[in-house]
Amino acid sequence: MALLALCTALSLVVGPTLGLNNGLGLTPQMGWNSWNHFHCNINEELIKQTADTLVSSGLKDAGYVYLNLDDCWASTRTSQGVVQPDPKDFPNGMKALGDYVHSKGLKFGVYSDAGLKTCAGRPGSLGYEEIDAKTYAEWGVDYLKYDNCNSNGSKPETRYPIMRDALNKTERPIFFSMCEWGVDNPASWAPQVGNSWRTTGDIGDSWKSMMGNADKTEPLWKSAGPGAWNDPDMLEVGNGHMTTDEYIVHFSLWALMKAPLLVGCDVTKMTNETLMILTNKEVINVSQDALGVQGHRVFQDSSKGVDVWAGPLADKSMAVILLNRGDSDEEQITVDFHEHLGWLAGTKAMPRDLWKHENMPVATDKFSASVGKHSAVMVKLIPQ
Repeated sequence: MALLALCTALSLVVGPTLGLNNGLGLTPQMGWNSWNHFHCNINEELIKQTADTLVSSGLKDAGYVYLNLDDCWASTRTSQGVVQPDPKDFPNGMKALGDYVHSKGLKFGVYSDAGLKTCAGRPGSLGYEEIDAKTYAEWGVDYLKYDNCNSNGSKPETRYPIMRDALNKTERPIFFSMCEWGVDNPASWAPQVGNSWRTTGDIGDSWKSMMGNADKTEPLWKSAGPGAWNDPDMLEVGNGHMTTDEYIVHFSLWALMKAPLLVGCDVTKMTNETLMILTNKEVINVSQDALGVQGHRVFQDSSKGVDVWAGPLADKSMAVILLNRGDSDEEQITVDFHEHLGWLAGTKAMPRDLWKHENMPVATDKFSASVGKHSAVMVKLIPQ
């Protein structure tokens, strides 16, 4: 039996990483992005409907405040180099669309690329960083997702700081979301460049893709902290190709890892089940915890396909996920307070089930639960 017990004492973390000093992203960003569901099929009316639904559904009140357009909104540049939206899909322009989004109490995000063209072949920002940043600020943009396609062959470490500096020069607070797919180990250099950085390629709406992105991001936990977050890509919850239990695992892991919580489904048609997952206040509280320490795996038994993930919270409690990622219908999984969490022997803690929303009997030294296939039990362990 292959056992992995990591000796990191999570409760003894000295303090979080300090990120880009632009005052943004002190907790992981929450919002909506168009790509996972709509890809290039976006237009002004869709964005307005999405803004309306973020408000009426309660998603805005749950914390999802950024409404972000992904690729395919841009069309051309003027003779002065100013980027222009597609006139057919965005006939009233981006300033008017941003004003509409802001009128709903939301923040407005756009997409560009640190290359000559975007991934979909639209105008990129390489060589136009200052004029694009100035244009975004004039439009009232609050968030920029910055991709990595069609570069000139230079390293991301060279290209991304140019846009950071251009955004800062506008003096408008614009969240800088770096999407360079984990190239050149961004966790080692991106915290001073962006508010978040992608650690992986694009996510897909499947268990294998979602868990693969989680596994690639998990070892980078020491690099994350207020203002600077590892990003295993956007949420697939509600897009229909995973089970409800798998989506709960997805959302739980992203919250524990302090990953961005960016909804990627069509919120105008989401089910009540999807809304329930996305608005679980107790799980969102783990994501938005002020301590800002990314949770990570503290135990693994690969022969059974079981993991324990954990992360400390500001109130001295511990968020824990017992995960059955294997093919067995049910596994008994245990978190050992001393071996896995670094707590003293004899520690008592009350487990609070964050999905059932109920307290459980006080446990001493360990807590166990039966966990179904591709499922998770997520608890908050509150020392007594």
